[in-house]
Amino acid sequence: MRPLPKLIFASRWLQLPLYLGLIVAQGVYVVHFLVELLHLVEAAFGSQTALQALISSIGYKTAAPIVTLNVTAIMLVVLALIDVVMISNPLIMVIVGGYETFVSRMDLEGHRDQPEWLSHVNASVLKVKLATAIIGISSIHLLKTFINADNYTDRVLIAQTVIHITFLMSAMAIAYTDKLMARAPGEH
Repeated sequence: MRPLPKLIFASRWLQLPLYLGLIVAQGVYVVHFLVELLHLVEAAFGSQTALQALISSIGYKTAAPIVTLNVTAIMLVVLALIDVVMISNPLIMVIVGGYETFVSRMDLEGHRDQPEWLSHVNASVLKVKLATAIIGISSIHLLKTFINADNYTDRVLIAQTVIHITFLMSAMAIAYTDKLMARAPGEH
Protein backbone atom coordinates (compact mmCIF):
# COMPACT_ATOMS: atom_id res chain seq x y z
CA MET A 1 0.00 0.00 0.00
CA ARG A 2 1.13 3.52 -0.73
CA PRO A 3 1.57 5.85 2.27
CA LEU A 4 -1.56 7.99 1.75
CA PRO A 5 -4.02 5.08 1.41
CA LYS A 6 -2.27 3.41 4.35
CA LEU A 7 -2.77 6.56 6.47
CA ILE A 8 -6.41 6.90 5.39
CA PHE A 9 -7.10 3.25 6.21
CA ALA A 10 -5.34 3.57 9.59
CA SER A 11 -7.46 6.63 10.43
CA ARG A 12 -10.33 4.28 11.34
CA TRP A 13 -8.54 3.78 14.66
CA LEU A 14 -9.40 7.39 15.54
CA GLN A 15 -12.87 6.02 16.37
CA LEU A 16 -11.46 3.86 19.18
CA PRO A 17 -11.55 6.68 21.81
CA LEU A 18 -15.19 7.29 20.84
CA TYR A 19 -16.13 3.67 21.53
CA LEU A 20 -14.13 3.71 24.77
CA GLY A 21 -16.03 6.87 25.77
CA LEU A 22 -19.32 5.06 25.13
CA ILE A 23 -18.13 2.26 27.42
CA VAL A 24 -17.54 4.87 30.15
CA ALA A 25 -21.05 6.25 29.50
CA GLN A 26 -22.38 2.69 29.84
CA GLY A 27 -20.65 2.51 33.24
CA VAL A 28 -22.37 5.74 34.28
CA TYR A 29 -25.73 4.22 33.32
CA VAL A 30 -24.96 1.13 35.41
CA VAL A 31 -24.13 3.27 38.45
CA HIS A 32 -27.29 5.37 37.95
CA PHE A 33 -29.40 2.19 37.65
CA LEU A 34 -27.93 0.72 40.85
CA VAL A 35 -28.44 3.96 42.80
CA GLU A 36 -32.09 4.21 41.72
CA LEU A 37 -32.65 0.53 42.48
CA LEU A 38 -31.10 0.95 45.92
CA HIS A 39 -33.33 3.96 46.59
CA LEU A 40 -36.37 1.94 45.52
CA VAL A 41 -35.52 -0.91 47.88
CA GLU A 42 -34.74 1.48 50.75
CA ALA A 43 -37.99 3.40 50.13
CA ALA A 44 -39.91 0.11 50.13
CA PHE A 45 -38.52 -0.50 53.63
CA GLY A 46 -39.60 2.95 54.81
CA SER A 47 -36.60 5.23 54.24
CA GLN A 48 -37.92 8.79 53.84
CA THR A 49 -34.59 10.01 52.47
CA ALA A 50 -34.62 7.35 49.74
CA LEU A 51 -38.30 8.05 49.01
CA GLN A 52 -37.66 11.77 48.56
CA ALA A 53 -34.66 11.03 46.32
CA LEU A 54 -36.87 8.80 44.15
CA ILE A 55 -39.73 11.28 44.02
CA SER A 56 -37.29 14.02 43.03
CA SER A 57 -35.58 11.91 40.35
CA ILE A 58 -38.86 10.89 38.66
CA GLY A 59 -40.43 14.33 38.94
CA TYR A 60 -43.56 12.97 40.60
CA LYS A 61 -45.75 15.60 42.26
CA THR A 62 -49.17 15.41 43.87
CA ALA A 63 -51.26 17.80 45.94
CA ALA A 64 -50.78 15.66 49.04
CA PRO A 65 -47.28 15.11 50.44
CA ILE A 66 -45.81 11.70 49.58
CA VAL A 67 -44.84 9.92 52.79
CA THR A 68 -44.94 6.31 51.60
CA LEU A 69 -44.09 4.56 48.40
CA ASN A 70 -47.26 4.27 46.32
CA VAL A 71 -48.06 2.23 43.22
CA THR A 72 -47.71 5.21 40.87
CA ALA A 73 -44.27 6.11 42.23
CA ILE A 74 -43.16 2.46 42.00
CA MET A 75 -44.40 2.29 38.41
CA LEU A 76 -42.57 5.49 37.48
CA VAL A 77 -39.34 4.29 39.09
CA VAL A 78 -39.56 0.88 37.40
CA LEU A 79 -40.22 2.57 34.05
CA ALA A 80 -37.18 4.80 34.67
CA LEU A 81 -35.10 1.65 35.34
CA ILE A 82 -36.43 0.05 32.16
CA ASP A 83 -35.56 3.27 30.34
CA VAL A 84 -31.95 2.97 31.50
CA VAL A 85 -31.80 -0.64 30.30
CA MET A 86 -33.36 0.26 26.96
CA ILE A 87 -30.83 3.04 26.44
CA SER A 88 -28.04 0.72 27.47
CA ASN A 89 -28.96 -1.91 24.84
CA PRO A 90 -28.40 0.32 21.79
CA LEU A 91 -25.23 1.62 23.44
CA ILE A 92 -23.88 -1.93 23.34
CA MET A 93 -25.06 -2.33 19.74
CA VAL A 94 -23.22 0.84 18.73
CA ILE A 95 -20.08 -0.03 20.69
CA VAL A 96 -19.77 -3.64 19.54
CA GLY A 97 -21.37 -3.29 16.10
CA GLY A 98 -19.68 -0.01 15.29
CA TYR A 99 -16.26 -1.27 16.31
CA GLU A 100 -16.77 -4.48 14.33
CA THR A 101 -18.09 -2.62 11.27
CA PHE A 102 -15.84 0.43 11.13
CA VAL A 103 -12.65 -0.28 13.10
CA SER A 104 -11.58 -3.90 13.32
CA ARG A 105 -12.88 -7.45 13.51
CA MET A 106 -13.33 -8.83 17.00
CA ASP A 107 -12.75 -12.46 15.95
CA LEU A 108 -15.68 -13.80 17.98
CA GLU A 109 -16.61 -16.54 15.50
CA GLY A 110 -17.54 -19.62 17.46
CA HIS A 111 -17.45 -17.84 20.82
CA ARG A 112 -20.42 -19.06 22.86
CA ASP A 113 -21.31 -15.50 23.97
CA GLN A 114 -21.18 -13.91 20.51
CA PRO A 115 -24.41 -11.95 20.01
CA GLU A 116 -26.55 -13.53 17.27
CA TRP A 117 -26.95 -10.21 15.45
CA LEU A 118 -23.20 -9.54 15.26
CA SER A 119 -22.65 -12.11 12.51
CA HIS A 120 -24.70 -10.04 10.04
CA VAL A 121 -24.16 -6.51 11.30
CA ASN A 122 -23.47 -3.63 8.97
CA ALA A 123 -24.21 0.09 9.01
CA SER A 124 -27.70 -0.46 7.60
CA VAL A 125 -28.62 -3.11 10.18
CA LEU A 126 -27.31 -0.86 12.95
CA LYS A 127 -29.49 2.03 11.74
CA VAL A 128 -32.65 -0.09 11.76
CA LYS A 129 -31.85 -1.61 15.17
CA LEU A 130 -31.13 1.83 16.63
CA ALA A 131 -34.33 3.27 15.15
CA THR A 132 -36.43 0.51 16.73
CA ALA A 133 -34.59 0.94 20.03
CA ILE A 134 -35.32 4.69 19.96
CA ILE A 135 -39.02 3.93 19.44
CA GLY A 136 -38.95 1.64 22.48
CA ILE A 137 -37.21 4.28 24.57
CA SER A 138 -39.64 6.94 23.37
CA SER A 139 -42.57 4.64 24.23
CA ILE A 140 -41.34 4.20 27.79
CA HIS A 141 -40.77 7.96 28.09
CA LEU A 142 -44.25 8.70 26.77
CA LEU A 143 -45.82 6.17 29.14
CA LYS A 144 -44.00 7.79 32.09
CA THR A 145 -45.29 11.18 30.98
CA PHE A 146 -48.88 9.99 30.67
CA ILE A 147 -48.79 8.26 34.06
CA ASN A 148 -47.55 11.52 35.56
CA ALA A 149 -49.67 13.69 33.19
CA ASP A 150 -50.95 16.02 35.94
CA ASN A 151 -47.44 17.44 36.18
CA TYR A 152 -47.20 18.34 32.48
CA THR A 153 -48.92 20.92 30.33
CA ASP A 154 -51.05 19.88 27.37
CA ARG A 155 -48.39 21.40 25.14
CA VAL A 156 -45.72 19.05 26.55
CA LEU A 157 -48.03 16.03 26.23
CA ILE A 158 -48.84 16.87 22.60
CA ALA A 159 -45.19 17.61 21.77
CA GLN A 160 -43.98 14.30 23.23
CA THR A 161 -46.70 12.42 21.34
CA VAL A 162 -45.77 14.14 18.07
CA ILE A 163 -42.08 13.42 18.67
CA HIS A 164 -42.89 9.74 19.32
CA ILE A 165 -44.95 9.52 16.12
CA THR A 166 -42.10 11.20 14.23
CA PHE A 167 -39.65 8.59 15.56
CA LEU A 168 -42.06 5.85 14.51
CA MET A 169 -42.46 7.25 11.00
CA SER A 170 -38.69 7.77 10.68
CA ALA A 171 -37.99 4.17 11.71
CA MET A 172 -40.51 2.91 9.18
CA ALA A 173 -38.89 5.04 6.47
CA ILE A 174 -35.41 3.77 7.40
CA ALA A 175 -36.59 0.15 7.37
CA TYR A 176 -38.40 0.61 4.05
CA THR A 177 -35.37 2.31 2.48
CA ASP A 178 -33.17 -0.50 3.78
CA LYS A 179 -35.53 -3.07 2.28
CA LEU A 180 -35.46 -1.27 -1.09
CA MET A 181 -31.67 -1.09 -1.08
CA ALA A 182 -31.36 -4.77 -0.15
CA ARG A 183 -33.28 -5.91 -3.26
CA ALA A 184 -31.24 -7.45 -6.01
CA PRO A 185 -30.70 -5.25 -9.09
CA GLY A 186 -33.62 -5.52 -11.49
CA GLU A 187 -36.16 -6.55 -8.80
CA HIS A 188 -39.21 -4.36 -8.22
